[in-house]
Amino acid sequence: MTALRCDLAGARVLLPGQGLVPARLTIADGVIAGAPVGRAVDLAGFLLLPGIVDLHGDGFERHVAPRRGAMTQLEEGVIATGAELAANGITTAVLAQFHSWEGGLRGPEFAARFFAGLAQARAHVVTDLIPQLRLETHLLDDFAALPARLAGWGIDYVVFNDHLPHDRLAAGRRPPRLAGQALKAGRNPERHLEMLQALHARGAEVPAALDALCARLAAQGVRMGSHDDRTAQDRAAWAARGVRIAEFPETAEAAEAARAEGSGIILGAPNLVRGASHKGNVSARDLVAAGLCDALASDYHYPSPRRAALALADSGTLDFAAAWALVSEGPARLLDLSDRGRLAPGLRADLVLLDEADGRVAATIAGGRVAYMQGDVAARFCAGPPPD
Repeated sequence: MTALRCDLAGARVLLPGQGLVPARLTIADGVIAGAPVGRAVDLAGFLLLPGIVDLHGDGFERHVAPRRGAMTQLEEGVIATGAELAANGITTAVLAQFHSWEGGLRGPEFAARFFAGLAQARAHVVTDLIPQLRLETHLLDDFAALPARLAGWGIDYVVFNDHLPHDRLAAGRRPPRLAGQALKAGRNPERHLEMLQALHARGAEVPAALDALCARLAAQGVRMGSHDDRTAQDRAAWAARGVRIAEFPETAEAAEAARAEGSGIILGAPNLVRGASHKGNVSARDLVAAGLCDALASDYHYPSPRRAALALADSGTLDFAAAWALVSEGPARLLDLSDRGRLAPGLRADLVLLDEADGRVAATIAGGRVAYMQGDVAARFCAGPPPD
């Protein structure tokens, strides 16, 4: 795919240290150039911003398995995911694939198929796709082989989850939605319950097993994150293992602990757009206002990062540059991607154009290549130079 060579003129551009200012931006050979080259494109009426870097999203599940049993066209599902990401201004996306007792498209077998399909599809998708493994902490029998499997899949980002319904299991009660969950996993409900009880019963073994696994992963250069921390003690335990990203802390206490220890904090953009957590956890908006956020992620809804950043700016919670940094520069920094997240000469040409009138995505350019473009802005790229 050919990269654009053009001089983007007339838009207000988000530049480092300057905010939104009228400026020209040139892209050539996949990067932002320091001097004009190629033809000029009139972008008056648009905002030209760094592309969105999405640190955690599982919205791709609806594309790779739109219905139960429809899991045969993984490559096409990844390509469809790339199109949705681009339509929402996302130029780099972390695809969070479960390795879970839940089974089905969240089970270990499907994870292996998904990562193989992703490797094949990445060459056909303009958006930069980064795989993440979401590992359930009680799958102890899988720990020994995991480092080698990650290396084979080319994965260097793991997040630890614990979704077992411990309270119910400890009380000897059936978890809610057991039958539906078992059906999705292709299991008899009673066998599914027995498996959950067996995993829960091994809880005392988990901390030491995680200590050993995290040490192996750290030595392998794997980036690690925790998920849904509730207490300062939770976060301290993860930090001691070298787990330096806190995804979606459920309380201000956990977020404050992550900040104090220097760990990165990722919050859910849907939480912020809704104005509250759908599970009753701490408000992402409140944590952002308190300075307890480094990045906003799509979680299950790809339009939300853009909407969340615009909402923060519109409400005055943050200025525009700081709000947009939570979906661009901030997440790029957590991933050590120093070549993106800002608009500066020599960096990747990862850009999103928003209509200044309504904030909708008009075009997305990733690595200097068109990932998404519609309407008036597409006509402008095909037209002649802007008027003097």
